[in-house]
Amino acid sequence: FSINNSDVVTSVSANLKRDTIKLFEITKQIDVVPNFIDMSLYKTEFKDCDRTVMAFPQERIITHISNMRPVKRLMDIIKIFEIVEKQIPAILIMVGDGPERFAAEEYAHKAGLKMKIKWVGNSTEIDRILCFSDLFLLPSEKESFGLAALEAMANHTPVISTNTGGLPEVNEDGVSGYTSDVGNIEEMAANAVKILEDDQVLNDFKNAAFAKAEQYDILKIIPQYEKLYNTVLDGTKSL
Repeated sequence: FSINNSDVVTSVSANLKRDTIKLFEITKQIDVVPNFIDMSLYKTEFKDCDRTVMAFPQERIITHISNMRPVKRLMDIIKIFEIVEKQIPAILIMVGDGPERFAAEEYAHKAGLKMKIKWVGNSTEIDRILCFSDLFLLPSEKESFGLAALEAMANHTPVISTNTGGLPEVNEDGVSGYTSDVGNIEEMAANAVKILEDDQVLNDFKNAAFAKAEQYDILKIIPQYEKLYNTVLDGTKSL
């Protein structure tokens, strides 16, 4: 976006407002318009969403999806799962590929988790994987918004994430999942267990995650963009 010191209207994550104001010395109003998701695509569950393809009936299914760059902190994901798996029968599905995959796979093998972690590589059927997932891990060092978390929530999957960038906006702590400081794998693992250990608690979080995702439905967000653009076109504000 561009800066006009006489008046400023822009679209940023609410949690980035403070840094934006400080960096650009903005004293005028900042209008926040978030990213969105088409919830009409998630209203009907897959009829062939068979979790037994991936796990035994008694196992919880935990998922991570990313490009596996350093910022995604793959080693934290493996260590979180390592703690959780000692307390609750579970498997971890790792979707995607990238420069950190080899080191994470090597650590998982040495930790005796080879049979508990499924590395499926890149996939065009993300929703089919998320539809039977019980929990989504996103311990990223940085996330501007967290669209991956939102997609998980749209699939009734609660999220364990960091509280960096725009993630606390999307993943509401204690509602759609939990947020923690970057690198706090012990707390993230404890929160994961808290969600997964009880069927009713898990179901409540699944429903709350979906309800939270509905707040970002395209039909609710696009009018906000239109309103912002119209105020500029009307000359009442400038970008």
